[in-house]
Amino acid sequence: MSFKEQLENNKKEIEKILLEKLPKNCEMQKEIQEAMEYSLMAGGKRLRPMMLLETWRMFSGRQKADETVKCYMAAMEMIHTYSLVHDDLPAMDNDDYRRGRLTTHKQYGEAMGILAGDALLNYAFEVAALGAMKSEDKAAAIKALSVLAGKSGVYGMLGGQVVDVQMEGKEVSPEQLEFIYRLKTGALIEASMEIGAILAGAGDEQIELLKQIALKIGMAFQIQDDILDITSTTQVLGKPVHSDEKNKKMTYVTIYGLEKASRDVELLTGQAVEQMGMLQAENPFLKELLIGLVQRKK
Repeated sequence: MSFKEQLENNKKEIEKILLEKLPKNCEMQKEIQEAMEYSLMAGGKRLRPMMLLETWRMFSGRQKADETVKCYMAAMEMIHTYSLVHDDLPAMDNDDYRRGRLTTHKQYGEAMGILAGDALLNYAFEVAALGAMKSEDKAAAIKALSVLAGKSGVYGMLGGQVVDVQMEGKEVSPEQLEFIYRLKTGALIEASMEIGAILAGAGDEQIELLKQIALKIGMAFQIQDDILDITSTTQVLGKPVHSDEKNKKMTYVTIYGLEKASRDVELLTGQAVEQMGMLQAENPFLKELLIGLVQRKK
């Protein structure tokens, strides 16, 4: 099977899992069910659950995900989606379009946009907890749950978002920018690979190496995002360009320039690929996925 075929198969599998895990049979609160589905099923690359799945495959030697892995995949994408829903709100980036269609708050109203994000975050942990209860290795599943909570909270994605908001319109030091990128973007990428490895029973040394790889990939991913915000178009990206400039945000490109930003994307990716060769297991698809992640055009 070619990389492209496996990528599409993985996306279809993830889409199926997401639909299965969404809440069903809501009555008076049906609108939140609809808003959650609108947000979660809006498309996207599904990279974080895919990285979780492929890391689990790499260390477990199995192909078919069990129920625990499926629950954590769904939870990861729900958390990622909630962050996008809240990012788009008027109080944050104030964007009208995401993935080529109206953002959740534009479709359902600002109040329901806030609640949809809240609902996705809460439901993610309901789903993950259900997966942990079904696991044959409860200790590993609880450890994975701890990673999921930590990397999405004040010491992870949320913490990075806080500093990002605080620094709008201000001079940002390279150290502050790295902190924002490492947490806001890198934390969930790191969590995806770490959780996949934990659920597969990988050793501590291998998990630590994976975290280093994921950190570099996360940094490169965000720098590439900065580059595309300047060089791409709304039609290609499916979301507004020049949004960083609109929101008076300093980025890697504004600090270092486009040429250095492009070089550093290549450097970080190369270092991550080199470290992947040090792992005790290998997954050629995952390697190509990570390279494609930071070389993307949209």
